[in-house]
Amino acid sequence: MLNPGRLKLDLFCKGMRVDDSCFLEDDARRIIRTRGGLGSGLDFVLDEGVWVNAPVVESFAQKSPYLLVKRDGRYFLTDEREEGLVYNARMLPQPKWYERLTSTGIPMKKIGVMQGSYLGVYPTSLCAFWKGHTNCRFCSIGLNLGDTETEEKKVIEVLETWRAARKEFRITFIHFNTGYEEGHAIEKLWPYLEAVKKETGAMIGVQCPPQPDFTWYDRLKALGVDHLSFCLEIVNREIFPQICPGKADKLGTDLYLRAIEYTSKLFGRGRIHGEIIAGLEPPEDTIRGVEMFAKWGAATTICVFRPTVGTDMQDSPPPVYEEMVPIYRRAYEIWMANDVPLGIAPGIKVAMTMMPEEAKYFADETTPAYTGKKVKQFFMRRAARAFYRARLLFKG
Repeated sequence: MLNPGRLKLDLFCKGMRVDDSCFLEDDARRIIRTRGGLGSGLDFVLDEGVWVNAPVVESFAQKSPYLLVKRDGRYFLTDEREEGLVYNARMLPQPKWYERLTSTGIPMKKIGVMQGSYLGVYPTSLCAFWKGHTNCRFCSIGLNLGDTETEEKKVIEVLETWRAARKEFRITFIHFNTGYEEGHAIEKLWPYLEAVKKETGAMIGVQCPPQPDFTWYDRLKALGVDHLSFCLEIVNREIFPQICPGKADKLGTDLYLRAIEYTSKLFGRGRIHGEIIAGLEPPEDTIRGVEMFAKWGAATTICVFRPTVGTDMQDSPPPVYEEMVPIYRRAYEIWMANDVPLGIAPGIKVAMTMMPEEAKYFADETTPAYTGKKVKQFFMRRAARAFYRARLLFKG
């Protein structure tokens, strides 16, 4: 029987089928976004509070050994490779605020969406790489904007959606994401960040391509933004332009690395993430990226490649579970060795990717080398969470 972290990874790699006994329309969150613009799978919670977004609509998921079933009012995940192997699966309810309208008459689900336990918003225009047909080949953001969500959002619409989500779920984190805006991404995000920061003590995250003018990062720090992430995606410099032609041409690997190093020193350890997609390059390249970021004090969001329907890579095979396990095991060793804080922010659960702290499920934490490191991590988490909780109580 797999522990919750390993089960989450296996679901990413194999997907899941849904039995006729399930009533997901009544019991679960709808799938209203696709990967590259939020999530293509079904969100639910495994044992030990591990959240997962399991692929269900992709072709590879139809061959999965995992089957979601409903028995006596509860959901379970069965593994048909071994008779009697059953896992608990707690469904997450459809947010009531999804059906509410903003003051401008737009459904709130077209403004933001629950990503795991936090609110994700893509407030600006379509990524310029999509407009120029040089978009990342795995990405589907161009399939969402204008369809399942409005292409550009007003500040008041984002604020109203944030308030509704905060009231219903007491969320602590709002994450802003943009595509390539020809060097003006943060400038376009600024009115939204400033408005949310003025109103609330919530944690704010920003994910956008690296800006040529690094003084924007100083301004984000001064504003009080808590977290930055940079989607390098591919560390291998030969594969990078094949998968991400626009990024390779207009930005390049070196700008990503300089931005991660600069912001890691500016914001402090554990508040910057580099994002890499596992399964699109040799594992040793992914691990090399984790090592580079960790030396600067940054963690890595290691995403498992998902061949999402409608993308250029929809017919590509997903990664093999056995090849992914050593990546997460080694990543955890690297983060612990470099004292990169893991899981320091309160109330954040990520379903679509493995959280860095979930890499513990692949490590042997009983080894003496981890004892002191685990104690240090405990006190770093405790101090950081106390700070954020106090800020939330102060500003709401």
